[in-house]
Amino acid sequence: MQPDVSPIPDVSFVPDVSFIIAAYNAEATLDRAIASAIAQKDVSVEIIVVDDKSRDATLDVARAYPQDIVRVVALPQNRGPGGARNAGLDVARGRWVAVLDSDDAVFPGRMAAMIGRAEKANAQIAVDNLQVVREDGVVEDAMFPRQYLERLGEISLATYIAGNVVFESKFNLGYLKPIFQRRFLDENRLRYDEKLRIGEDYILFADALAKGGRCVVEPDIGYAYHILSGSISRVLELHHVEAMREADAKFAQIHRMDEAALAAFARRGRSLRKAASFLAMVQHIKARSPFKAIRTALSDPAAVRHMGMPIAVRLRRVAAQFAVGVGR
Repeated sequence: MQPDVSPIPDVSFVPDVSFIIAAYNAEATLDRAIASAIAQKDVSVEIIVVDDKSRDATLDVARAYPQDIVRVVALPQNRGPGGARNAGLDVARGRWVAVLDSDDAVFPGRMAAMIGRAEKANAQIAVDNLQVVREDGVVEDAMFPRQYLERLGEISLATYIAGNVVFESKFNLGYLKPIFQRRFLDENRLRYDEKLRIGEDYILFADALAKGGRCVVEPDIGYAYHILSGSISRVLELHHVEAMREADAKFAQIHRMDEAALAAFARRGRSLRKAASFLAMVQHIKARSPFKAIRTALSDPAAVRHMGMPIAVRLRRVAAQFAVGVGR
């Protein structure tokens, strides 16, 4: 079945930017995301909401806006974040495309600043800083120190891969929310990997850099990143890591990397292997299978170091409870 796509109000109009909002069960936050896209200054925008077969009133919220303000793509079946964004990319008309998560928001001057910086440098990609907002509404510090982004200036493939070493990167560049020149994506046939539920953003960004895309950095804060409990991006499971390793293997087959990128890629590969071993141990502990957990630890001792991370506190409690149960 083909997605249900609302008609284009003016086929001759080419906006500066297409906002692509993939939405799944997002009725509580979608209005905030759409309103922030509408509020952009000094650029023309089109807003594309892709409903990923939501079970709540997300589609009704999106369709409540006039079609000349919000175009709606209703998917006949759930395709995940990558698939929903691809559906949006396929109908986007803007010179630039910006992915906006349905629970986040952008500041009014974001797109003008990013597009201006990118076009001045003849770059095909641009990123900026993020404001972290807790679920209770408390605004935290910027995700990245401004000085760090200013020093970066541009992001190379090696820098980007090094900033995506799982559990080890000081500044995780995977949280960046890039905008892309749409023509560059289309000419290089770049789309999201729909098999990935976590890490699909990383692979598309890395693919674009490997294809020769230049990425400039706007150090100002333009994106409000809202932390929500239960968000898939905050729950890393073993099958996610295995899918990421498979995608990385495919990436290595397709792209040539320089020495720096290869070194970063090898380090990321080791981190994913350790993460997989760590999460396998977690599964064995939860399943009360201590011998399988020990066997996994012995096969990859480096993975045990992850047990010292904050995310493992709850898991250590599970292990302690199991030990108490054994002693009874």
